[in-house]
Amino acid sequence: MTKVKIITDSCADLSAELLEKYNIDYARMSTVEDGVESPALLTWSCEDAHKLYDTIRGGKRITTTQVPVEEFTRIFTKYLDEGYDIVYIGCASKQSGSVNTGSVTAKKLLEKYPDRAIYCIDALNASIGEGMLAIEAAKMAMEGKSADEIWSAVLPMRNTICEFATPFTLEHLRKAGRVSASSAFFGNLMGVKPIIIADANGAQAAFKKVKGRNNALREIVSLLKESITDAGNQTVYVAHADCSEEEIATVVDAIKAEIGCREVSVGYIGPIVGASVGPDTIGVWAFGKEVTFAAEA
Repeated sequence: MTKVKIITDSCADLSAELLEKYNIDYARMSTVEDGVESPALLTWSCEDAHKLYDTIRGGKRITTTQVPVEEFTRIFTKYLDEGYDIVYIGCASKQSGSVNTGSVTAKKLLEKYPDRAIYCIDALNASIGEGMLAIEAAKMAMEGKSADEIWSAVLPMRNTICEFATPFTLEHLRKAGRVSASSAFFGNLMGVKPIIIADANGAQAAFKKVKGRNNALREIVSLLKESITDAGNQTVYVAHADCSEEEIATVVDAIKAEIGCREVSVGYIGPIVGASVGPDTIGVWAFGKEVTFAAEA
């Protein structure tokens, strides 16, 4: 049976340790600061993360690019030449055009590699939600499953990823075109903090509003507790945009106290997602009940 390589992209927010553990590669997007593009690396250091988020705190806007054709051509060709079939799990198409670009590039490359297969999957998630799908796909690849089997198994998983995150403000999401101006206004009114989710269609949606930051931190854990299934066999993922150690501990301790999960994994929200959600965003992710909520268009 042909071996399978799992590829994701810079939105997946998997740490260097997780990428290595599960033998996952990723297509690079870029951040843009003062007109200069830099590759959005998931293997960045704590110092790199702090520098990016401090830059945004200082008022500078960091923009982002999707995965270019040249990058897809590079990474797909690398593994096709090594004899792999490929499953690419890309950021939700509601948030990035990368998965569409990947599909077009794959179709062209398969004319040159007719005996190979490339499956491109719209994750309907970003950040750790996307990364979780890549991890599950990688586990199946390690078990010897075919690319077609992995594709078929991953598709129904997409709406079982439960994300609950709280940005410090909706302003960064508004500037990035992720929420409406009115949502950003009400989200910042009188200390009200938003809770955002990946909705059923893969869009980032303001799901709930909570008064005060501490209440918001507790609420994301409470919402995950209501949604998670088979908690004892799961890892709950926490990702943050350079939050304080105290806030991270508040969330992790609440998860350990309230959710009987197998373990808690903590990491950074990467440079692409981070540029959109802004500093001090923190979220929790796990598999759970089917996501049916869909934001109004």
